Amino acid sequence: MVSSSSISTCSLNDSVFVRRAAAVSANQCQQECRYSSSRLISKRSLLSQSISVSTRSSGFLSIEQNTGRTSQRSKGRCHALELEVQKSSPFSVGEKFQLDDVIEAQQFDRDTLSAIFEVAREMEKIEKNSPGSQILKGYLMATLFYEPSTRTRLSFESAMKRLGGEVLTTENAREFSSAAKGETLEDTIRTVEGYSDIIVMRHFESGAARRAAATANIPIINAGDGPGQHPTQALLDVYTIEREIGKLDGIKVGLVGDLANGRTVRSLAYLLAKYQGVKIYFVSPDVVKMKDDIKDYLSSKGVEWEESADLMEVASKCDVVYQTRIQRERFGERTDLYEEARGKYIVDLDVLGMMQKHAIVMHPLPRLDEITVGVDVDPRAAYFRQAKNGLYIRMALLKLLLVGW
Repeated sequence: MVSSSSISTCSLNDSVFVRRAAAVSANQCQQECRYSSSRLISKRSLLSQSISVSTRSSGFLSIEQNTGRTSQRSKGRCHALELEVQKSSPFSVGEKFQLDDVIEAQQFDRDTLSAIFEVAREMEKIEKNSPGSQILKGYLMATLFYEPSTRTRLSFESAMKRLGGEVLTTENAREFSSAAKGETLEDTIRTVEGYSDIIVMRHFESGAARRAAATANIPIINAGDGPGQHPTQALLDVYTIEREIGKLDGIKVGLVGDLANGRTVRSLAYLLAKYQGVKIYFVSPDVVKMKDDIKDYLSSKGVEWEESADLMEVASKCDVVYQTRIQRERFGERTDLYEEARGKYIVDLDVLGMMQKHAIVMHPLPRLDEITVGVDVDPRAAYFRQAKNGLYIRMALLKLLLVGW
């Protein structure tokens, strides 16, 4: 059962999508809003309470058959009865929504994205010591990072603390955890989940987050898995575009830089495919061109795309120029290929001069020399606002995964 403070928090935050009638008493809310602290709620018990359990659109099931996770992966969620749905909500009255893990961009459909963004906008309003700042009081998040990170790790940790939760962290798990002794990822996850309520993981191998999710009985958030994906970055990127440009349908986006190894641009391409009339331009050195799997996916979704070697021309057409760093760490010993790719496409004042007045420059950061510092003072330079938006998106995801709507 939830505490009285948890009940009030639930009622407060349900207002993102639903507004409760004033006549509903605290006792009624307590009956409607249940959360098992042990998380060991079976699908059968949920059904007996007439609470629907949804599956993930990516194919990850809340109830996984033939595994030991069946009773544990069906996590309780805080569900209040919807009496009135705000116009901004894409969900109908009585419809339940549930996230289990955040592993890849393909998990999200357009309605889901709109709903997450609505929660993120509410997160922007949470002030220190306000009731909303205690949503996750009593919860522990483990950040398990096998690769260096500044923005992603700190924004997740800040998000957790701003919502009242606590953090267990390791900055370089590849070197300073038992992985250095040869421990498998699966054993590490089984151990760390015993200490925490949710794990945020960055790994150097593509597909590692999926392996972790298949092992864990608590939520896993993929904070980047090698050259694979970075779904929370893509979420904050799309959120930023909507906030800055004012729309997502019909936009033109130029993806520039290391497109072969850039997990951020791969994930972003998947999400942009959810919107109508989008056109994507790929601008990169030959050695790091966008891979065919993304091109084929975009074509299958009817998204127009084009490869170009002319950044100036693309910049003049686009609503968004999304610059990325040439990632030296992905080249291994082939430093010759790295030097060949580095510095070929740079966003500077000349490129900025070709851009439309409403257009923006984005970058997942960190940057090296691919955006000159002179660009920073232009209001179209959105990358630091973009980074701040990551805090609100990650606050929203932590809230949804641990408490629910």
